[in-house]
Amino acid sequence: MSVTVELPAAAEATPPVRSLHRPMPSHGLRGWVGPLLVTILAGLLRFVNLGRPDAIIFDETYYVKDALALLRFGYERQAIDGADDVILAQDAPWDQLDIFKDAASFVVHPPLGKWVIAAGEWAFGVVPFGWRFGVAVLGTLSVLMTARIIRRLTRSDLVGTVAGLLVALDGLHLVMSRTALLDMTLMFFVLAAFGFLLLDRDAVRRRADAWRTLWEGNPVILGPGFGLRPWRIAAGVALGLACGVKWSGLWYVALFGLLTVYWDLQVRRELGAGRPFHAVLVRDAIPAFLSIVGVGSVAYLATWTGWLVTEGGYDRDWAATNAGWPLVPDALRSLAEYHRAAWSFHVGLDSPHSYRSSAWSWPVMSRPTSFYYESPTGVCGSDRCAQEVLALGNPLIWWAGLLALLHNTWRAVAGRDWRSGALLVGFLAGWLPWMVFHGRTIFTFYAIVYVPFLAGMLAISLASLAGGPDATATRRQWGILAAGTVLLLIVVSAWFFLPVWTGQVMPYDRWDWRMWMPTWV
Repeated sequence: MSVTVELPAAAEATPPVRSLHRPMPSHGLRGWVGPLLVTILAGLLRFVNLGRPDAIIFDETYYVKDALALLRFGYERQAIDGADDVILAQDAPWDQLDIFKDAASFVVHPPLGKWVIAAGEWAFGVVPFGWRFGVAVLGTLSVLMTARIIRRLTRSDLVGTVAGLLVALDGLHLVMSRTALLDMTLMFFVLAAFGFLLLDRDAVRRRADAWRTLWEGNPVILGPGFGLRPWRIAAGVALGLACGVKWSGLWYVALFGLLTVYWDLQVRRELGAGRPFHAVLVRDAIPAFLSIVGVGSVAYLATWTGWLVTEGGYDRDWAATNAGWPLVPDALRSLAEYHRAAWSFHVGLDSPHSYRSSAWSWPVMSRPTSFYYESPTGVCGSDRCAQEVLALGNPLIWWAGLLALLHNTWRAVAGRDWRSGALLVGFLAGWLPWMVFHGRTIFTFYAIVYVPFLAGMLAISLASLAGGPDATATRRQWGILAAGTVLLLIVVSAWFFLPVWTGQVMPYDRWDWRMWMPTWV
């Protein structure tokens, strides 16, 4: 039995209050189909022939041995001369390969990224497939995460799937997924933190809707407390782990922390709080600091467990011969000294390198890093052959991404679109800080950390190009054709550059076709 209640005329004239929380576009399997398909594609591109080239390439020479030392001793040790050749010649399990001196090694990056590499070495041996396996897993999962995160951000299954596809087909992401370096692991935890903050934002807005229903019509000074926020705590853990890979994660700690507090300010304004800034300071700022910085610090410290619970790490006994605060454990004082020395190294690094690049050049991919190059003979059907692993982003994604960056900046500033603004924060946190270290030796592949945010902006711009539901049929037809053409060209570009992303042997002239800029060589 149903009962119909007629509202008074005045109530009928009152417009409905807009919900603070938008529903997701679909539920159940429908929201997973597109993301899973692009993830399968990404997995194929990243795992097929993962052991090629059968060599220790670029900075793998540091991290392969550091990861093995972590497995063996819990901290990094110095390796014998010619250790790379021994590793490649023996094809031995991790516990049977003895290449270390009895002396700790001074390393300038925290341990977590090397533990990811070590996991693959433990599972598959100290071979190229083994030391690249863990990174490839995170790279593949990050495609799924991008698709689902952008879907939640935009409330569009299609836009999320397109963003995941762009990451799957990007050459920089592909190369970094297939190489045992640290930056893919850094990107993974930064992206996870962003996704957790989006979940927290949705949870807060659901609570705010419920609170407004109960208190509708009553004066609001500060607004409600939002209670326990586990997703924001999870973001703090993820950011602490990001810093446990590379200290450049600190920029995301700062900017994501400000972003979540800004979102709290916005929801209090929408609730009609009389003093939203005061409310944020009283109710939100300190819990946000504790969730992001406090929890993140504990998570970061946990990544140093191997160094802390063993005795042989570099500077491990520094506190024993240097006076300090009596209430601080010697292990933590020694760790602080280690950090001071590592920080001095980072800020003073200015060694020449042929692939050194300015951060200004990263968005156009003008100086990608060559991780590996050989000129084998007689194996490609030509007198002259080439084999390269070039950390080059898909040019069409990055060059179209420049237009998307401008478009989303306009959407964020002029249109006050919070979605574009959030992606801009993720992009700028990974790019702008390197302008401060303009004189430092840096490389284009550091840009991997903001690839998902660039892909998200490009997906939004392509959706705008396709036209919204209020566009005319003709506008939609031409818009969909234009956006589809861009995606098709991106797919063709990925197919064309795949050989120099994955170290395939080819005739030299075909390699030369792919060197569109002289600075790519």
